[in-house]
Amino acid sequence: MVIASLTMSAALFVFIVPLTILFFIYLSNILLLIYQRNSEVKADPLSEVWDSARKTIASFWDIYARIWHGYELHGVENLPEGPGILVYYHGAIPIDYLYFLSRLFLWKKRLCLSVADHFVFRLPGLKLLLEVTGVMPGTREECLIALKNGHLVSISPGGVREALFSDESYQLLWGNRKGFAQVALDAKVPIIPMYTQNVREGYRMFKERRFFRQLYESTRLPFTPPYGGLPVKFRTYIGEPIPYDPNITTEELVEKVCKGDFLFSFQTKTAVQALISKHQTIPGSIWKALLERFDKRRK
Repeated sequence: MVIASLTMSAALFVFIVPLTILFFIYLSNILLLIYQRNSEVKADPLSEVWDSARKTIASFWDIYARIWHGYELHGVENLPEGPGILVYYHGAIPIDYLYFLSRLFLWKKRLCLSVADHFVFRLPGLKLLLEVTGVMPGTREECLIALKNGHLVSISPGGVREALFSDESYQLLWGNRKGFAQVALDAKVPIIPMYTQNVREGYRMFKERRFFRQLYESTRLPFTPPYGGLPVKFRTYIGEPIPYDPNITTEELVEKVCKGDFLFSFQTKTAVQALISKHQTIPGSIWKALLERFDKRRK
C-alpha cells in the first residue's frame, strides 16, 4: 500500500500542473461567457468591445506567468507596426505562447491571431475563448484576410508533431511545411522568429515510442499526455524580422528561414534554431532552468 500510495502521489504530482492549466483555460472561457451574458455582447469577438474582458483574462495569465515561471518577454521592438507572420517553436504545452499573447495585449493592446491544429476546435466548451483570443484553423484564405486587416498571425510549423516528439534537444520538426512562406509572399509581409527559453524543461512528453508515433500519424490526435510543470525560468525572445522580398521564391524564403545567417550572424540551421542556440542550454537542464529563477541578469 505504501508503494502504491507513493506511485499515485508521484503520478499526481507530474500531471497536476498541466491539469491545473487546463482548468484555468476552461475557467477563462466561463468568465467570457459570464461577461457576454451580463453585458449582452453580440459584437464580433475580435472587436474592441471585448477588450475589457480580454484585459481581465490577459492580466490573470500574466500574473500566473510572473509567479510560476518568472516570465520575461524580450524583443517586442522587432514586431512590425503592421501585419506580419510570427513563426515559433512548439513546446509540449504552448503555455509560453499564451503568456506571450497576454503580455503583448497588456503592453501594446494588440491581438496576435493564432493558427491552431484542427483538434483544438474539437475540444468541447472552448468556442468563445478561441474566438475572442483570435485562434483560427489557419487556411490560406483566413490568414491572408487577417494579414490584410493589419493583424499579426502566428504559426508553429512543427505544430502538434513538434509538441509530441521533440525533446530537450529542441529539434525542430517542420517536415516539408512551407505554407507560411507562401502566405508571407502573397501578403507581402515579414516573417518574425520567436522562441521561449526552457519551455521543454517546464513541460515534457514521455520518450517517443513507435506505437504512439504511428497512432498520431494515422489519427493526427495527441494521445500522449504532457507532464511536469516545474517553476523553471521562461524567457520569450522575438528575433529580427525577415523582410518581404518581391524577388524571392517560396523555396528560397523557406531556405532563408532555414539559414541562421540573417539573424545575429549565426550560421545555424534555422532562424528559430538560431534563437535556441543563443539562449538555450542543449540538452536542456531542469536544474539549471530552475536556478535561473534566481539569476537577475538578463541572458
